Amino acid sequence: MATLHTVDYAILGAYLLITAAVCVRVTRKSPDAEELFLAGRSLGWGVVGLSLFASNISSTTLIGLPGAAWGSGIAVANYEWMAAAVLMFSTFAVVPVFLANRITTVPELLERRFDGRLRKYLSAVTVFLSIFLDTAGSLYAGAIVLMMFIPGLSLWPTCFAIALFTGLYTAAGGLRAVAYTDVLQSVVLLLGSLILAVIVFGQFDYSWPAVRAALGEERLSLFRPLDDPELPWLGTLIGLPILGFYYWTMNQYVSQRLLGARDMRHAGWGAALAALLKLAPLFIMVLPGAMAAVLLPDLARADEVFPAMIAAYAPVGIAGLIIAGLLAAIMSSIDSALNSASTLITLDFIDGEARDSERLARLGRVIVLLLVGIAALWAPMIDRFPGLFAYLQQGFAYVASPLVGTFAVAMLSRRVGGTAALLGTAAGHLFSAAWFLASLAGWVELHFTITAGMLLAVTVLACHLAATFIDEPVNPTGVEAMRRRAAVPRDVKIASVSVAVLTLALVLAFG
Repeated sequence: MATLHTVDYAILGAYLLITAAVCVRVTRKSPDAEELFLAGRSLGWGVVGLSLFASNISSTTLIGLPGAAWGSGIAVANYEWMAAAVLMFSTFAVVPVFLANRITTVPELLERRFDGRLRKYLSAVTVFLSIFLDTAGSLYAGAIVLMMFIPGLSLWPTCFAIALFTGLYTAAGGLRAVAYTDVLQSVVLLLGSLILAVIVFGQFDYSWPAVRAALGEERLSLFRPLDDPELPWLGTLIGLPILGFYYWTMNQYVSQRLLGARDMRHAGWGAALAALLKLAPLFIMVLPGAMAAVLLPDLARADEVFPAMIAAYAPVGIAGLIIAGLLAAIMSSIDSALNSASTLITLDFIDGEARDSERLARLGRVIVLLLVGIAALWAPMIDRFPGLFAYLQQGFAYVASPLVGTFAVAMLSRRVGGTAALLGTAAGHLFSAAWFLASLAGWVELHFTITAGMLLAVTVLACHLAATFIDEPVNPTGVEAMRRRAAVPRDVKIASVSVAVLTLALVLAFG
């Protein structure tokens, strides 16, 4: 059990008070549905970008990434730079469609292209992923860290305490409270992670040759052999773009910030800022985790790497700041997932026409509290899985890949109608479930990132086969909606290309 000093507790308490104060400041009036779910479509590019980054940097990074790097090397950073590439692609190909159609939820776009059944299907699956993967995973990560530093805590009560605090300010303020607290949390997170990374690098006398000599070339390479059990190069090229596209484009939990932007310029610059920040985790989270394999080789499990580095190397005061950064990341992920899931349930299932805005806002707050309670009940169950990072990424691979296939059909095909798309998506998920069970039984062995590509292909094929045998008209208005685009300003194009060049340079440097 690591210990914190009084100064650390003071810093941690001060951070929580500041977070609460920011929330109260931006929620002095009771928000209506448009304000609760999309911040009145008024978010500037800085808030969009920092909020995108903060909502993503949670258990999959501060806990999962260092743990995965500790176990197998820096190849896990492929998830991070691929996110930057996906964001830049979406800025040109997808976000303009979102904003031109002025949608409130991503499933709403599938309703326009197909019908209401696909909207509810995508919403239901997205809510499931948001609660049982994003929110529950973040609660579990936060509890693991606090349990290492605060004597007497246990898993269940700690999960519920984090859930209660985050659920209350999310329900009170909606997306604006979520976005503005994300800005604060991004600053704390980046500062705390950077300080810890510098301290850990200092254990090698700030010498990159010393790091290379200690870790070896294989652990410092982004691309691994085809038979690598952690992340083969083919999975990086095939599966990670699919997982990234779902997460950064289709996932309401993330895309809600883009939908809440003032216009295409602010959405584009926000995406570029988030993509640029996504290059940082390699240096401030992944590499320190890889170095910890030499410094802290005897840990019981990979999920303990980040808190163990804090306990071993962070001086008094800095430890409190870093833990505050960790809680910032975790709460940011939780509030984002809760707000998006509430949006989907309220608008896609209960009252899509939004006839009574104030009533929908009240209902949305109740749903937030119910969902966080469900996530808190499930979070301790994650302790029974082999690792947090594997739990999250495999869950997305099996569940989200067929949805990406359906979205690709919606964007690119003119001949698939609503019934064919529904049957094709259901077929993709049935095949996914069967493949998952077969892999658990040991009957098939294929890395889940490669499986993601196969599941997408099966879904696309199933949609077109169903369209061949089903005689149904395709709504021309829906096809036209997928081709309606907001103009991408020239400065956004320049910023996006610049970030893409930086991403390529990073990949070449560590490839």
